[in-house]
Amino acid sequence: MPDRRTEVQVRPGVEGDLVALTDIYNHYVRETALTFDMTPFFPEQRLPWLRSHPEDGPHRLLVAQDVRLVGPASILGYATSSAFRPKAAYATSVEVSVYCAPHATGRGIGTLLYTALFEALAGEDLHRAYAGITQPNDASVRLHERFGFRHVGTYAEVGRKFGAYWDVAWYEKRLGPQP
Repeated sequence: MPDRRTEVQVRPGVEGDLVALTDIYNHYVRETALTFDMTPFFPEQRLPWLRSHPEDGPHRLLVAQDVRLVGPASILGYATSSAFRPKAAYATSVEVSVYCAPHATGRGIGTLLYTALFEALAGEDLHRAYAGITQPNDASVRLHERFGFRHVGTYAEVGRKFGAYWDVAWYEKRLGPQP
């Protein structure tokens, strides 16, 4: 969990968070193969993405903020639930993800964000959540398995970044009322 010097609030993301959220995501674009985006974004390019995650409904954006700090450095990470596929029959499925600020990894921020996200989604008309995890990424696999995700398959060498091909393991979690 977050250390005692951090007071973390998890709340819906707002437009005022856009610079910090873009900075976090751009770190992963530039430095890792965890996202297959290749070119960093400007905040205004990410505005439609942010607006596609309202405060309620199945597509959420939650932000973890250190309330003792101000400005972009106060944002420790974010979690989203987004449309899984654009066709109508997929409406009860979401793709979920968590990104932590580089200085906030390994501190339980992902766990806090997913806890809040799945609590927020509990009342929605959703049946499944999916997560694609570029391999290797043991920390993300452990996080998803702690939340009840199970491995359903791997796309081999599906993306090329930094001159290498990367596998993506897909994980699935049942949402909504259990039978």
